[in-house]
Amino acid sequence: MADLFWMTWWIWLAGALLLAILEIALPGFIFLGFAIGAALTGLLLLIPGISPSLPVLLMIFAALSLVVWLLLRRVYALPRGQVKTFRHDIND
Repeated sequence: MADLFWMTWWIWLAGALLLAILEIALPGFIFLGFAIGAALTGLLLLIPGISPSLPVLLMIFAALSLVVWLLLRRVYALPRGQVKTFRHDIND
């Protein structure tokens, strides 16, 4: 019964939505990789005939989340050696 619950595609997409909302509330590209990983896992479960076991499904989620997080870090990171500095205050 518990395995069937986690095999449902909409559970993963709802989790992705919750993680995306959490990313908006606490920005920093921490939860965005997990949100995209959960969404991709949910979309993977939509493919007919695919029904991995729960440990395999969690490994797929972890691998997809890691790959997406590394891609986001590469795309949105500052150039190497550059430090973000603030020259003015928002209240000035």
